Amino acid sequence: MRRLLVALALVLMALPCPARADVAVQAYELPKGGGSPHDVAVDAAGIVWYAAQRDGQLGRLEPKTGKVELVSLGKGAAPHGVIIGPDGAPWITEGGTNAIVRVDPKSREVKSWPLPEARGFVNLNTLTFDKRGRVWFTGQNGVYGRLDPKTGAMQVWDAPRGRGPYGITTTPDGDVYYASLAGNHIARVAVETGQATIIEPPTKNQGARRVWSDSRGRIWVSEWNAGNVSRYDPASKTWKTWKLPGEQPRAYAVYVDDKDMVWLSDWGANAMVRFNPDTEKFDAFPSDRRGSNVRQILGGPGEVWAPESGADRLVVYRTKSSLR
Repeated sequence: MRRLLVALALVLMALPCPARADVAVQAYELPKGGGSPHDVAVDAAGIVWYAAQRDGQLGRLEPKTGKVELVSLGKGAAPHGVIIGPDGAPWITEGGTNAIVRVDPKSREVKSWPLPEARGFVNLNTLTFDKRGRVWFTGQNGVYGRLDPKTGAMQVWDAPRGRGPYGITTTPDGDVYYASLAGNHIARVAVETGQATIIEPPTKNQGARRVWSDSRGRIWVSEWNAGNVSRYDPASKTWKTWKLPGEQPRAYAVYVDDKDMVWLSDWGANAMVRFNPDTEKFDAFPSDRRGSNVRQILGGPGEVWAPESGADRLVVYRTKSSLR
């Protein structure tokens, strides 16, 4: 009972924002046996789903009540990425069993599409959907692939330059791009043929980790090694790069919100960082927990969610417009 009361108190208490008055920050503690959140996604009803990687489960948080439900993904599971598909269900890159997994949001039924056995362990990372409802995914051991949920057909391609495919995103026009952490580049994937074309960032050995598209189809990249955020414009085929504030920034995750503001997790500063492309200014939101280690960012209208894997909690950043 005491643990429940503490959790409810934390749900109702918004943390003070250290940088800007137009953002309210709220933290949700996660239960034991359902922590270590790696990736997070928000469905149309505002329910938050997260990959409890260490415990092999998918978590479901109701923000209004703080209630957390855990769905077991089976023996040996170690989920990495989670997104909401066009069917409204959470889809997962399940690294432990080398499979793409769907969890029914109502029945909690778990359905799995294993990768071909001949591929072996690929270290599945993240996933995205194209405009035809097919799942594209990355494997850090040097692959990317596509699953058609309607037919079950799955194809897996060897990535150019081998190891490294990590973050992946779809533009509003339906183009798919992924980032290669070990390969230090991003790539555009032809969604019909599967061919990947390398696009070189201007900074060498930058460690492109995650990618996200803005509303104009420009690709934003978090550069882990360089501590930069960079932007690739496919229309003009040009790049622009900005260094995150601080002495030793380490840009892990990147996400572009519904206002085209760019959010990043900076492990060097133990902070979330918001970048305004119009003013080219940064706002930092330091965590009140050491080693928060935000590995991915996602959200919905007026909300940005960050899973603090090192603190076993989910944190939401609500903008002023969403608080009215």
